[in-house]
Amino acid sequence: MYATQAMAFATPLAQELDQNKVTPGVLGFIVFALMAGGVWLLMKSMNRHMDMVNFEEPPAQTPAASAPSSKRPAESEPTSATPHGE
Repeated sequence: MYATQAMAFATPLAQELDQNKVTPGVLGFIVFALMAGGVWLLMKSMNRHMDMVNFEEPPAQTPAASAPSSKRPAESEPTSATPHGE
């Protein structure tokens, strides 16, 4: 059966329904209630996770503390590519 034939059979059924009295019914309520419950659970989980986040900022550093050291990279201690002891 083609979709057009199915629509031809369904058209008289649709004309019998009163356009002003069509409601979503029990299935619509159940779907809406499940979606609302899922959103409530997600919000509860998000609230729990947001409580674990620490929003305290570290104290601001003074300009003297953030200035680079006077030691140049060329003057730093040499590093070797091979581990010590081998």
